Amino acid sequence: MNDRVGFAIVGLGKLALGQILPAFAHTQHCRVAALVSGSRDKALRLAREHGLDDTRVFDYAGFDRLADHADIEVVYVVLPNSLHAEYTIRAARAGKHVLCEKPMAISVFECRQMIEACQRADRRLMVAYRCQYDPADRALRRLVKEGRLGRLKTFISSHAFQIEDTPQWRLQRALAGGGALVDTGIYCINGVRFFSGEEPNEIAAIQQSPLGDPRFREVEETVHFTLGFASGLRAICHTSYGTHRCNFLRLVGTEGWAELDPAYSYGGLKLRVAAAARGETAVDEPPLPPADPFALEMDHMAQCVREGRRPYSPGEEGLQDQRLMEAIYVSAREGGRPMRMEAADGGLWRGPEPAEPVPHVM
Repeated sequence: MNDRVGFAIVGLGKLALGQILPAFAHTQHCRVAALVSGSRDKALRLAREHGLDDTRVFDYAGFDRLADHADIEVVYVVLPNSLHAEYTIRAARAGKHVLCEKPMAISVFECRQMIEACQRADRRLMVAYRCQYDPADRALRRLVKEGRLGRLKTFISSHAFQIEDTPQWRLQRALAGGGALVDTGIYCINGVRFFSGEEPNEIAAIQQSPLGDPRFREVEETVHFTLGFASGLRAICHTSYGTHRCNFLRLVGTEGWAELDPAYSYGGLKLRVAAAARGETAVDEPPLPPADPFALEMDHMAQCVREGRRPYSPGEEGLQDQRLMEAIYVSAREGGRPMRMEAADGGLWRGPEPAEPVPHVM
């Protein structure tokens, strides 16, 4: 275990407790090396469960003391969105590599600060786009690269649910930076970019929030948006905090279509493919290896640290999504006016492809 890359988990909320910490049992190259939390009792209980002594529990005021522990190599930031920039920059100054949850930050300015801080410190910065490491997503991307769907024409996706009317940071603009778009809509944006390998050059959006609903005093409920691409591909997307749960995508090409339903869940993704063959369309459900996407993304980060290479989803990937979300908000404020986007080439910032997943019993 001591040969594995040590991770400090910063923020012990629902995602960390329910998905990230359990995922370490499925990793090949990672171990829990420290916990950072505002609740010392919770952190001490979890530390004992993961074989850590009390000296490996830190509060936020003592975060910078991570620098004193050389075996803590990666800081995994799992905090509310508005805190991502601060703790990424502090981690880089402490000499640590950073794996940061999405969205990367709450502004393009903060994203750039994070990238520059890690560059100055010669540390790796990766955004935790776990879907890009999930076997289902990677299988669909291979179909596209192999030309099985022909020329891509349409991407349709919805990611939405009814958010609870309870005090929570996701409904506070100062902490979240936005509503459904930055929480669930980002999956649709990142998904079409990942599968197509293209970057949009046009955006249009409509934003909706019901009057009198206390949940949406500060953040939006629903956003409908479209992304246009130079190739002719068009993405039609919906995200909401106020509908029944939706979680699917369909990619349609000249020679077939493929869909994931569910598409963005933590597990249980199902891939269906309909590709033209002998004048007919055969629908197939290819088998997928059982794997934990959180374990896969952490293993990728660990390998990048050990081998000194650039992550597949580096900080620039998060910056691009933030640029697109900010344009969506501008379009929505201006009644759906199409926004032209500067040309971008995602191939310029990506690191090497991640290793193929190692199947395991979930």
